[in-house]
Amino acid sequence: MGHRRFVVELIKPSHYDDDGYVIQWAKSWVPSNSLACLYAIAQDAAANHALGPDVAIEIEAYDECHTVIPVKKIARRIQAADGGLVCLVGVQSNQFPRAMAIAEQLRAQGIAVAAGGFHISGCLSMLPELPADIVAMRDLGVALFAGEAEGRLADVFRDAFNGTLKPIYNFMNDLPGLQGQVTPFLPVEILRRYGDQQGAFDAGRGCPFQCSFCTIINVQGRKSRWRDADDVEALLRTSIAQGTRRFFITDDNFARNRNWEAIFDRLIEIQSRDQLDLSLTIQVDTLCHRIPNFVEKAARAGVKRVFIGLENINPDNLLGAKKKQNRVHEYRELFLAWRQHKVITYAGYILGFPNDTPARMPVILRLYRRNFRSICSSFLS
Repeated sequence: MGHRRFVVELIKPSHYDDDGYVIQWAKSWVPSNSLACLYAIAQDAAANHALGPDVAIEIEAYDECHTVIPVKKIARRIQAADGGLVCLVGVQSNQFPRAMAIAEQLRAQGIAVAAGGFHISGCLSMLPELPADIVAMRDLGVALFAGEAEGRLADVFRDAFNGTLKPIYNFMNDLPGLQGQVTPFLPVEILRRYGDQQGAFDAGRGCPFQCSFCTIINVQGRKSRWRDADDVEALLRTSIAQGTRRFFITDDNFARNRNWEAIFDRLIEIQSRDQLDLSLTIQVDTLCHRIPNFVEKAARAGVKRVFIGLENINPDNLLGAKKKQNRVHEYRELFLAWRQHKVITYAGYILGFPNDTPARMPVILRLYRRNFRSICSSFLS
């Protein structure tokens, strides 16, 4: 039986600046968990001979935020094989025009292309009909993928190999559990292009809150789905073996991961036993300090930085955005809890809510500065 080749090219697109140039960095900061997930799932499909024992699946991955995409080389590589597929991975709304430009170049050369990510998944989940930009991509012959790829990617590969790609793969109503799933991974050649050789993985998906501006709950759901501590330890050890000890845990709200304590306990255990020096960044909500032992165990587990979605300090805005969990009068207590454990805090703040009218903006900014000074003075006291 002859040996055949199926080439998979995974591309995480960047986006354009105001002058139409692709934004790229010598080293970018935020690693792509979507790319890591797809790379690992594709590697698993290759290891399990998803296209048959006589078909080798060859995989390359690119993050355009720090790497120029060799479109012509990719096309030649696929044309020289027995089949192939380019996957545009984790495409967000601001990245969609760039993804479309890459797709147009590849489709002009007859290359099979599929695209997924929050823009496509969010639009299919939230809108009554497809917007014009996604329709244009579909009409170009690009297969649209909505939902999560665990347990589904091999089927897309088979369709591409057989020349039967579907216009849309929609799994938004069938979100997979994460226990025992293939865990995210990127080779060190890619990780070196991120600052401090930082890796990324999701320890869970889904958030119980109902913030009106958030796409997470419309794409990943409001039910907590989590990875087991064994899986988290295994993926960390795989990355540590190639010299990566800094990680961004991409859960939109790790404090609401129902398995957070077991994961932190495992990280505390292995760091103590093996003398590991992990550096973790997590994202949490403004009530995380009320969860017993959460902040203390986070620090012991290796959390060095935490991103907190303050969003606003106007109670009317927070209420209008269905963000009732954000209690402005507790912000100081929140920051002091993290400061006590020497964890650096970052905060997100949103301007442009319905109550942020031009006439009110000077008042809002003065209020913001006053609250900011109050928080800073508490750190210095």
